[in-house]
Amino acid sequence: MFGWRVATFGGPEVMEWVEMPELVPGPGQVRVAVKASGINFAETRMRSGAYIGQALPFVMGMESAGIVEAIGPGVTSVAVGDRVFGRARGSHATHVLFDEVHTLRLPDSLSFVEGAAIPVGWLTAWHALVTVARSRAGEKVLIEAIASSVGSAALQIAKWQGCWVAGTASRDDKCARGIAAGADAAYNYKTGNLPELVRHDTNGHGIDIGLMTIGEETAAALFDSMAAEGRIIMYGSTGGRQVCFNLNIGMRNLQLLAMSISSSARFIPESMRSFRELALPLFANGKFKAVVDKTLPMSALVEAHGMVDARTHYGKVVLVNP
Repeated sequence: MFGWRVATFGGPEVMEWVEMPELVPGPGQVRVAVKASGINFAETRMRSGAYIGQALPFVMGMESAGIVEAIGPGVTSVAVGDRVFGRARGSHATHVLFDEVHTLRLPDSLSFVEGAAIPVGWLTAWHALVTVARSRAGEKVLIEAIASSVGSAALQIAKWQGCWVAGTASRDDKCARGIAAGADAAYNYKTGNLPELVRHDTNGHGIDIGLMTIGEETAAALFDSMAAEGRIIMYGSTGGRQVCFNLNIGMRNLQLLAMSISSSARFIPESMRSFRELALPLFANGKFKAVVDKTLPMSALVEAHGMVDARTHYGKVVLVNP
């Protein structure tokens, strides 16, 4: 098998396509022949050494879709030959090991490319809205970085729940695409006064649920846009890790809720269960759609990282194996 291996932190040039030993699934594991693999912003930080806890060496990639080639002891939910997708480290390769608990059956109506565009973005958005925020019909939701894979997924989930949904982006064209995808409003956080725009568009109510992923660059504006008893779900830091805020947020009884699907004790028993039961049928019938901006061959990983770093895409960039 082959994979994109990183032995030293640095720029895109440190990623090397190398031959590696065959993977043998252990208890509760599944070996998958990778057909397609999604790109995530976090991977550029892993490659550069800015991702907390990332050890060397490692194989790039966090999600993929493919065909089950072998199963380890105790695996019962999938069989050899099944089409599957899910979160799996080392997915930018010809083969990868999935943990059974993270393995999802790929609906027949979805391609491998669509399947590879779902796991990280959609499961993050699902955990944030359904499990952590417990969003409900009629609430007003603001999604930072609506053009991202998480943002484009959160938009569909919140609209499905019956929420009023707005998004932010750094470019007017991304705002326009958010509106075209169903957002009720979209704001360029580089040029607009977010709190004023939100108050106008919500008739003074403000935001009930804010999905915060940019960090310090937009934190103050998001806090000032929140309604009383609002919940801010923090899951990213693309614009800086350090966030300062005034404790007067207590007067509005705001809740600050941090999350990571990689470490949450609620993710497997709650989010994965409800995603299997509720979301997968919606993908199968076309209600939910993975947003894929660009498909590239697996050999074009360096080009893909350039696209992600430039933040010019809307939705997901996906790599495919021949």
